[in-house]
Amino acid sequence: MQHRLIDRTTLTKDVLAGLVVGIVALPLAIAFAVASGVSPEKGLITAVIAGFIISLLGGSRVQIGGPTGAFVIIVFTIVETHGLEGLIISTIMAGLFLIAFGLLKLGTLLKFIPHPLVVGFTSGIALVIFSIQVKDVLGITSSEVPSGFLEKWTFYFHQIPNANFSALWITLFTIFITVGFRKITTKIPGSFIAIVIISAFIAFADIEVATIGSVFGEIPAKFHFELPGISWEKIYMYIGPALTIALLGGIESLLSAVVSDGMIGSNHRSNTELISQGIANVVTPFFGGIPATGAIARTATNVKNGGRTPVAGIVHSITLLLIMLFFGKYAALIPLSCLAGILMVVAYNMSEWKSFVSILKGSVFDIIVLLATFFLTVLVDLTVAIEVGIVLASLLFMKRMADVAKYSDNEVDVDVIENYSHIPGEVGIFEISGPFFFGSAKEYGEWLKSSGQKYEVLIIRMRHVPFVDSTGVHNLKEAIRNIQRGGTPVMLSGIKPNVGKELVKGGVIDLIGKDGVYANFSEALEEAVWKIKIQKELTNS
Repeated sequence: MQHRLIDRTTLTKDVLAGLVVGIVALPLAIAFAVASGVSPEKGLITAVIAGFIISLLGGSRVQIGGPTGAFVIIVFTIVETHGLEGLIISTIMAGLFLIAFGLLKLGTLLKFIPHPLVVGFTSGIALVIFSIQVKDVLGITSSEVPSGFLEKWTFYFHQIPNANFSALWITLFTIFITVGFRKITTKIPGSFIAIVIISAFIAFADIEVATIGSVFGEIPAKFHFELPGISWEKIYMYIGPALTIALLGGIESLLSAVVSDGMIGSNHRSNTELISQGIANVVTPFFGGIPATGAIARTATNVKNGGRTPVAGIVHSITLLLIMLFFGKYAALIPLSCLAGILMVVAYNMSEWKSFVSILKGSVFDIIVLLATFFLTVLVDLTVAIEVGIVLASLLFMKRMADVAKYSDNEVDVDVIENYSHIPGEVGIFEISGPFFFGSAKEYGEWLKSSGQKYEVLIIRMRHVPFVDSTGVHNLKEAIRNIQRGGTPVMLSGIKPNVGKELVKGGVIDLIGKDGVYANFSEALEEAVWKIKIQKELTNS
């Protein structure tokens, strides 16, 4: 009898998960499109076509693709500077860059982006998204809103006397429903409920506020293929925006894939994922779509609702297609202030403020990268922020390595390859040697996640770690959580004082417990053997 790759139970769960994610994606796809300065159907088209391609061809079994908040700033800027045709060309070029990244096997390199840089530009994007929504929250009808962050807020303050308070309460009510509905159920998103209730009320009460219909017209229930007019002599103008889209899309999709790996105990194929993202971004613009990538929140929703194969992502796209074809006309009733409320909740969720505060408690090097990336994203440009952040992180790392070399000139450090053959097989030994920084943290973290649960006790030796940055702390913490979820206790030994301080600030020591940290390896080994002995006695008794 031929083995079926997907049994009936798995297929049923995937279909149901796809339906739920489709409903979750509906308000987000519309909101991200409007926030990006394009018409709402472009968000739906992107979620349908790009979402289908990413699920069908991707390197992750559960990835959900579509428009995301990370692209709002860059899309808004491109449309403002180069128009819709410039956005189409930039997105297609970004897709070609992503395909090239995948074919050149650069997927692993994108994993080396420092954690402070990712948090910096993600928090910056969240603040800018929040700022863009204030126009609709106040019901401002003027099209002359400044593009600069500080100028924008100055303009808002001057417009407060002219605010439409109906728009304001709609936003507040939307936020209340979106956040509060989670306490009732997580199966149906609060944002969807908010849109249905508020749109119906506004239509029946005939309250005057800006809606999708009054600004963009009715959402068309059809797709159309269109070739952009490419001016080859101006193609260089789109290289910068295209690279930004490609880098941002690659980073976010791989981050999403890593998160989902931890949730389902799987391993994605990073280069295949990049190629699928590239194909999606090459194809979608010809039908009027905008940039797409893997969406962390929607992917997590997929997994939590039972999605385990690409079928769920495909069903999510079909669900959105059917909604667009048969119910798209009703989207014209949605108030823009309602979408603004949904996006403010999204901005808060993507702000990573806890990680931001945690990094601010760490080393001065990580703080510099974090703040530089954050302020450049908010006040200057996302492209500049990423470029400067990467260069700055590299320079500061070289400075840190030079300091380590200077202070260790007089130390004699002899590496001895120890014989662990006398140690019980139930005890796992993992030694981290050298700086535990953004360049090595991902590899160490992945090994720990994949192999740490094979043992009854795991000892991580850190005697040869001269320093750890926030990326190392973040990855170590995630790996330890994963191992502990499998029931394996983790111990640390030989930590240098400066490394210990960073692990305390980052919450690693709290996660393990002070009784799980040992000054030397022999003490840790003795404790590990004793724990295994006690466990065996309890099992046999």
